[in-house]
Amino acid sequence: MTRQPSRRQRTRCARTGPALIAEFPSGSLGPPSQARLEIDQSRAEFEALANQIGTLADALAAKAESAPAVITDDMRMGTGLAMGGGSLLGKRSIPEEADPTKLPAEHILHLILQDCSTCHSKFRQKVQ
Repeated sequence: MTRQPSRRQRTRCARTGPALIAEFPSGSLGPPSQARLEIDQSRAEFEALANQIGTLADALAAKAESAPAVITDDMRMGTGLAMGGGSLLGKRSIPEEADPTKLPAEHILHLILQDCSTCHSKFRQKVQ
């Protein structure tokens, strides 16, 4: 039996890539978005991160559509896969892996978390 993507997975895909970019048009600084000036100064980097997250989210959702009810070894990241040059809190260069659909689901999830962390640390104001 295959599972359909959850509402959370569909939402994640619908809120990344071009949809995420559209949420932060030029000049959308401060509340309510908490965007920093760097989002406009480094627009190409922001858009590349948003698109990369979208690509990864689409790959993860596609894997979820055909995933069995239990986690199998081929879904796990394993010891041989690097995080692409950083930890979950580190930074990776863009572009990333040529074909994320060939990566284990767990690795894709880690890459999404890493890209989200990178984007928030660079482009989002800390809320006091």
